[in-house]
Amino acid sequence: MKYRTKGVCAQSIDFEVEDHIIKSVDFEGGCSGNTQGVSRLVEGMTVEEAVSRLAGIRCGFRSTSCPDQLAQALKSMVMDAEAANL
Repeated sequence: MKYRTKGVCAQSIDFEVEDHIIKSVDFEGGCSGNTQGVSRLVEGMTVEEAVSRLAGIRCGFRSTSCPDQLAQALKSMVMDAEAANL
């Protein structure tokens, strides 16, 4: 799934989830070392765990961050999946 970020240096996040487990994450843009680190840390983690750890993290004066945007992307994916099952 591709998520267009808002309010951060990274332009988008590509991620793959299977059975609520994060399989891969790739940020387009952003601080390379930080985004690679976040990606590697969340791979293998459940969506719920990643969201609980990453949501609300801020980057300097910004109200969001690349980790927070990943949490938002994962939440959006879950909400879309729930809506599709209604």
